[in-house]
Amino acid sequence: MADCSGADRSWAHGAWTHGTARLATIYTDKLIMKTLMFASIICIVLMARTDVTAAVSLGESVFPEQAPAQVAASAPVATPTDVKPGSITCEDVAYPFPTSYLPLTLYGQDVRMAYMDVPPLGQPNGHTVVLLHGNNFAGFYFGGPIDALRKEGFRVVVPDQIGYGRSSKPIIPYNFLDMARNTRLMLEGLNISRVMVVGHSMGGMLAARFATQYPDVVERLVLYNPIGLVDSRFDRAWESVDDGYKRTLASTYQTVRAALMRYVAHNPSAWSPQFESYARIRYAWTLGADWPRLAMVQTLLGQLPYLDPVVDDWAHIKAPTLVFGGAEDSLPGSSALFKARMKFVADSIPNGNGRLHLIAGVGHVPHMEAPEKAYPPLVAFLKEGVGQ
Repeated sequence: MADCSGADRSWAHGAWTHGTARLATIYTDKLIMKTLMFASIICIVLMARTDVTAAVSLGESVFPEQAPAQVAASAPVATPTDVKPGSITCEDVAYPFPTSYLPLTLYGQDVRMAYMDVPPLGQPNGHTVVLLHGNNFAGFYFGGPIDALRKEGFRVVVPDQIGYGRSSKPIIPYNFLDMARNTRLMLEGLNISRVMVVGHSMGGMLAARFATQYPDVVERLVLYNPIGLVDSRFDRAWESVDDGYKRTLASTYQTVRAALMRYVAHNPSAWSPQFESYARIRYAWTLGADWPRLAMVQTLLGQLPYLDPVVDDWAHIKAPTLVFGGAEDSLPGSSALFKARMKFVADSIPNGNGRLHLIAGVGHVPHMEAPEKAYPPLVAFLKEGVGQ
């Protein structure tokens, strides 16, 4: 999918007429249109939010709370020679269940949002769970959680947010409000009025925003190893998005792998063939002809926790909420800080509706590292809402 509509070209022309023609000399002819669109988006974002400060990035995927010093150290690894260029819309990536598409129009661009809609096994319990993915993944890494939930009678819906997985990759000002609205439109299209929401990593930020935007829709909420636990905008200055783009564009197998290795920093031996397969998928994107476009999208998405923090959302969540995950997650800077902030989030949920459950010895992605420890408390919390 090319993801370059007439609206893209019109927007790029508008950016040119507003003085961004000088950017054309920086990049090759192939990147001129992308650069001009990118410049116009940054103007919009900066005019809308002049109080934001820096994000720190490594390759394609380090969020503000993850400074380079916290990136998991690992022994040098050779670049695999058997990885072929990958599609930036993941047509060549195996998904656990078939995907469908929702057409949308965002900022004048026609796009589509991919999702899996998986029916329950056996007797349906009448409830639907929405799984919201993290930044380094898409719906494809949720195969295990889908199976665990559908065996308990849940219908499970898993969107790829715009900019991720099999969904379109437009150059737009990404924000959690749009992502929440797109998810709501998907549910409306499926005639689903009430859901339980589980958001992992960056999906935890989106889940918090969805719950505050659509409180009447959310029956139960799980904030699963969320990022965005600290508001780092005031700790360091805003980093140039252009610099971030250049660094992302130069991503290698080693930087991609190191970004994922952070998730097992507490126990490097927990790095598994599944983790490795996702490193290879992300590296394959960097080898394809559409990588410059995806690198821009990833750069914009990487700024999202700075531009759109959710630290003020927690106190407005109305649904019963499980603040849940691996206790050894060190993405905020240390596992001690992670534990303290997770407790703060649980305590922030009004009316005593927050509950904390941390799994000792497990890091940022429990369903990949220790599924036998992750699924029982997750399923138990959601099943408490069955029949209510």
